[in-house]
Amino acid sequence: MRWFPLFLDLQQRKVVVVGGGLIAERKIDLFQSAGPQIVIIAPRITASLQERVSAKEFQWFEREFEGADVEGAAVVVAATDRGEVNRAVAEAATARGIPVNVVDDLELSTGILPAIVDRSPLVIAVSTEGSAPAFARYVRARIEIAIDESFGDLAQFLRQVRGRIKTRFADLVERRRFYGQLLEGAVPDALRRRRPMEAADAFEQALVAGVAAGGRVDLVGAGPGDPGLLTLNALRALQGADVVLHDRLVSAEVLALARREAELIPVGKAAGYHSVPQEEINALLVRHARAGRRVVRLKGGDPFVFGRGGEELEALVAAGVAYTVVPGVTAAVACGAYAGIPLTHRDHARGVRFVTAHCRTALDGVDWRSLARDGDTLAVYMGVGSVARVEQELLAHGKAGSTPVAFIENGTRVEQRVILGTLAGAAALAQRTSVQSPALLVIGAVAALARDLAWFGAPPIDQDTANAPQARLRA
Repeated sequence: MRWFPLFLDLQQRKVVVVGGGLIAERKIDLFQSAGPQIVIIAPRITASLQERVSAKEFQWFEREFEGADVEGAAVVVAATDRGEVNRAVAEAATARGIPVNVVDDLELSTGILPAIVDRSPLVIAVSTEGSAPAFARYVRARIEIAIDESFGDLAQFLRQVRGRIKTRFADLVERRRFYGQLLEGAVPDALRRRRPMEAADAFEQALVAGVAAGGRVDLVGAGPGDPGLLTLNALRALQGADVVLHDRLVSAEVLALARREAELIPVGKAAGYHSVPQEEINALLVRHARAGRRVVRLKGGDPFVFGRGGEELEALVAAGVAYTVVPGVTAAVACGAYAGIPLTHRDHARGVRFVTAHCRTALDGVDWRSLARDGDTLAVYMGVGSVARVEQELLAHGKAGSTPVAFIENGTRVEQRVILGTLAGAAALAQRTSVQSPALLVIGAVAALARDLAWFGAPPIDQDTANAPQARLRA
């Protein structure tokens, strides 16, 4: 992050705008709601600006810019179509340590004017660090849809009751929990329906009731990596967490969505890597919850699909700890979708079977004859280290060597790779292409559909180079 976002108090402070055209007028409009004393320096200004000068909204000096014009300013804007003037403005402001924005010239600027969503006293600023202002405006429009006018009313309401909340809850942690309950309760809903008296009554009831006693655990599925696959409930849990116990392979982008003050504790497992024994994970969940914390147990994929979520809930039940479960998009579904592989298809697969190969003994009790039958897609989780055995057992139990297979490495992430081949030679293919964990192995006729249906990331790598797909248009 090169440009640090900062909100300035501009009430009755001097803001200098050099230039009098339409761009300067837009910058003046942006500043005016903050209540500064705006000074325009320009030989000419637009007719609408002249009317506003006559109405004494701001001052206008009808002349060329002089370096001394920036003296005492809080912010300076250069909005002329003359490069030498803009440079002179930037040099004068920079020499005096005054933030300056030069329109369409990032190198001369020491400040950026963001796209703004105004729900005062809630204000949201959006910036692309000057690289794509049109995109910043697009993002602002999306936020405008999600953050309606009632958010401003809610921010004003909270400003009015903040002192009472601070008095009622002297402990910072307890106060923050109360805010969490309040914002998920009846007050925001009443304000959204334009019923302020109802909101006030709901607040009084909440203040008397206080904070719900005890901590709890949210068992949350994080999906396979793309943060866009998180559910709204998963996002709410992360943003309300005191502690996040997460799998090793939960993506950094997902972890970044947790509340900034939350303690992040890596506890997950992967092939050949054991961070914390399951019994200790269970104990950590209970310990933090009994200490009154809101704990998120964040698991890759879905917590109930090869995620030991059931074992952890049994430990919570035995300890009398409250919990909720937030399902996640399991890896087979998400990675298959991102690779263009439907797990079922009327012409190719009547069903799908999920198998885990996280360790050598995981495959010992598998009914290989059942898995080898035609008509089902096999989705093998954590199968990179066991692909040789999977290939050997399926072939030995009658699966055709020509059966298509696909390795989906880092599925749903920007570095996703899809590698296509056949069951006979699958282990050699994985070794030759250096497939790494996390990777999903898909076995069945549907795997070949990735040749034509893949849409995300790089085109699939095909072991048959004669059939290697050409680069195709992707959404």
